Amino acid sequence: MDPAPALVLLGAFVALLALGAPIGVGVGLSSFVALCFSMSFDTAAVTVAQRIATGLDRFTLLAIPFFILSGQLMNRGGIAKRLVDFARALVGMLPGGLAFVNIVAGMLFGAISGSAAAAVAAVGGFMIPRMTERGYDRSFAAAVNVASATTSLVIPPSNILIVYALASGGASIAALFVAGYLPGLLVGALLMVVAGTIATRRGYPVDAHSSFGEIVRRFLAAVPSLFLVVLVMGGIVFGYFTATEAGAIAVLYSAVLAILVYREVALDEVPGILVEASLTTAIVLFLIGTSMAFSWVLAYERIPELVGELFGLLAGSRVATLVLINFVLLAVGTVLDMTPAVLIFTPMLLPVVQPLGVDPVHFGIVMVLNLCIGLCTPPVGSVLFLGCTVSGAPLTEVSRALVPLYLAMIAALVLVTFLPELALALPRWLGV
Repeated sequence: MDPAPALVLLGAFVALLALGAPIGVGVGLSSFVALCFSMSFDTAAVTVAQRIATGLDRFTLLAIPFFILSGQLMNRGGIAKRLVDFARALVGMLPGGLAFVNIVAGMLFGAISGSAAAAVAAVGGFMIPRMTERGYDRSFAAAVNVASATTSLVIPPSNILIVYALASGGASIAALFVAGYLPGLLVGALLMVVAGTIATRRGYPVDAHSSFGEIVRRFLAAVPSLFLVVLVMGGIVFGYFTATEAGAIAVLYSAVLAILVYREVALDEVPGILVEASLTTAIVLFLIGTSMAFSWVLAYERIPELVGELFGLLAGSRVATLVLINFVLLAVGTVLDMTPAVLIFTPMLLPVVQPLGVDPVHFGIVMVLNLCIGLCTPPVGSVLFLGCTVSGAPLTEVSRALVPLYLAMIAALVLVTFLPELALALPRWLGV
């Protein structure tokens, strides 16, 4: 098999990124350049354009703008404050209590909004100042906020799991959503262990014990927000509606909650929220379209077969293959945004692991866990940079504070990789 097309495709992509091209542009142009070596200029241009359009012509993708808009409404609608208050009443009295509150609130808000960026901005904007006021180091507070926000991409509803379902060519969105719960909770639990250990050693203060009545009051205040998870996931799992329909329902529920119940969003703010959600959607869908074209070029040039042969030579066993793939994805996550990474590497790596008995749903969770670590890692970690912006802490200090939290996330990744039931037990039990 001729490796030249793969080298052209990879070389063009790396060169465009080195020149500062946006990732979507780099993915699309490198696909075009690679095709120019196999067909005429005009045919290559038309083919890439067709593949971008075809890649976006999927009913499933309608769920993404809906969940993005729902997340925007939740971000503006006072949800974070109520979730933080509930988390504080629940775990604030433990050693390193405010760090625990940050993690639990990040997981809860992420599970509702489905956006790591929204979780960093909403929870971090509220929690980091309070942690620093109580004597917590600012870089540590930012690191905890950044690491916990990534659980929103594993705990459903998650846009990236929808993207993986599309790239895998058949994995069930409902199964992927349900499969994300235990791994997401595992990541959060291990982050709490590490954060609690650090906080105890440094002597950070704890909150006063909350009474049972206070916990109940905070819980009742948060119930309308938490019910969105029950509404969306219950409807999907029990077959009342599809993921796309669930996204539309999430928008309607979020709007009612933010505008009419909590009254945190005025009607004159809605056009601005719609514009912001539209811009985010446009960026995400452009990345998806160009990445789908890139994936088609990979298949056209038979690059997945080349990758499969390479992994067969380097690894040879199921365990060694999974270890090697994890190293590859961890490296990819540091330099490539999550959406194109999933769309590009799923068709390359899924055919490698399926003959070894790896379930596509399990592999999707493993892939997302890998790439979540990349979101916290320089030089491209978008969640890391946003966390530094929200906290005002220097990138170098936050990166240093993240090191023990990286270890917790990697430990969760290893457990999920080699204990598939952590991802597959719930989908099997629920029959999705």
